Parts: sequence; C-alpha cells; structure tokens
Amino acid sequence: MRTATLVLPECARFAGEALPPGIAKRLGRADRLTGQGGVEPLFDILPRGWPAAAATRQAERGDAVGAAWVRADPAYVQPDINGARLLGIGRMLVLDSESTDALLQTLRPLFGDMGMPIEATTPSRWYLRLAAGTPLPMFTDPGDALGADFFEHLPEGPVGRRWRALLSEAQVALHHHPLNESRAAQGLPPVNSVWFWGGGQLPDHVSALVDRIYSDDEVVAAFARLARIDHLTPPAAWPRAEDRVAIDLRDQRRLDRLCTDWIEPALADIAGRRLDVLSLQFHDGARFDVTRSQVVRFWKRPLHFLAPATDA
Repeated sequence: MRTATLVLPECARFAGEALPPGIAKRLGRADRLTGQGGVEPLFDILPRGWPAAAATRQAERGDAVGAAWVRADPAYVQPDINGARLLGIGRMLVLDSESTDALLQTLRPLFGDMGMPIEATTPSRWYLRLAAGTPLPMFTDPGDALGADFFEHLPEGPVGRRWRALLSEAQVALHHHPLNESRAAQGLPPVNSVWFWGGGQLPDHVSALVDRIYSDDEVVAAFARLARIDHLTPPAAWPRAEDRVAIDLRDQRRLDRLCTDWIEPALADIAGRRLDVLSLQFHDGARFDVTRSQVVRFWKRPLHFLAPATDA
C-alpha cells in the first residue's frame, strides 16, 4: 500500500484562511483523528519517550550509550514588560568555534561541579552528559518555546526546580561575558542563556512506521538513522508517490503554497490511484486521513477553515 504523511504546523497557524474548494471538500469527507502531533508518532521508541539529545549525540559522535544526555544549546532571551521571551537558539545566534570555546570556558566549572560536564560538538549544539538513570524533568523543545513566554516553558516539579536554579546560574555567568560586548558591536544578539531540552538515554529500540522520511530537522535525521530508514532533504514540491513515506513540512508558513505545492498534487495521486492514503498530520494533534473511497460521502460538509479566525 502506498501511503504518504505530510507533517504540518499547528492548525492555528492558518487561522481564518480559507481552504481551496477542492481541498475543503476532500478534508470534509476525510477520516478525522486526534492524537499526538509532530513527527514523534512516526517512530516506535522503547522505552517510550523522545530523547532527542541522546539521538543526535549518537548520530554525531557515536558515544551516547551508557549515559543520559541533555541538550544545553546557546540561547538568547530578551526581557520584556511581561517577563522574557526566547528569541534565538543554536545556529540562529551565528556562533563560531572560537566564540563557543570562550563561552564554554565560563560554563564548564558550573556544570562540572554539578557532575554534568558540558561540551559542544558544533557551535550550535551543546551537550550535558549525566550518569545513566539520572532523573530528568520534562523539557520543552526549542521549536515550541521560541518566541513564547520564557518562564512558561521551564521544567516543573521538584526535579525541574534543580534545573531552573542551574539555568539561573548559567544566565548570571553569561550575562557579563565580554564576548557579548563584541557581539553587540557587530549587531548580533547576546548569548545570555542556554536552553535545556531533549533529555534522556539512547533508546533500546527504534523503528519507524514509514520507509523514508524527508526532513531538514537534525533530530528527525538522528531517529531515522536509529530506525535504519532513508532520510532525505525535502523536495521543493510534492514528489511522485512512494511506499510509506513521510514529509516534514512543519516550517511551512503560507497556506496557499502548502495547498498548491503539496496537498493538491497529493490528492491528484489519490484520485489517480497512484496513492492509497494521504495523512495530514498537524502539530497540534489534528489528523486527516484521505482515501479515494471517501468521495461518496456526499452528505459531509466541506471543511472551509483549518481553524477559526482569531481576534487581532
């Protein structure tokens, strides 16, 4: 059976934007499901979880076994009248190796004293190594925290309290770092924080529900490698139909381009019997499964909007 899954942003990103009539009709007749969004449902991971740090560490260095890992990527946090916001992380900060070494020299004593040495594999990817079995809180992925209220996405609970305190100490250490003065002179944002995310140990088992995945996401690439499936850079538009394929389109911003370049040609492959099932899997957990047999559901109303318009 030829199936395709398009992994899409949250429906709210397109709030108030009307779908083209043909797509509105097909989604209105599609099977609607609700569950976990994003790329995670495409993988079967044991023990359950999404240990992104261990997966990317294994992909980069091959030494993730026997330890717990947390990403502590360089970050830029901007205070505002209501608190603070995470406005930059990782490669967005345009760090080089020399700058990274200077920043880590300041942070190593802090994290080393806590028994979690910090190191960088690249200027944008920083890691904490912890003893296997170390209790870890739930961390927020950077993509979900970027631009949002900084404090709403900090780890919670008794275990999280330790990490919040550690984060505060790291911010104090970075706040007056001389590197940030030179960055300001170059028009670059300061590196005044780190962002903890992706905590966990390398899984015992990783398999995938697809045979091939197209994605620009380093974490997806790492899990695809662990699952031993093909990983490729996404094409510019819908390719020919394949057996059990997924395409990561979470960075799409324009509904018109998403419809023209991806959904409409995929639906044409459904109609032409070149594709059996098209799944539209949104980041907020909404999912639409489209098959050719659904065309007879004439009593179902078209879905004109993915999400209602919001007040400005």
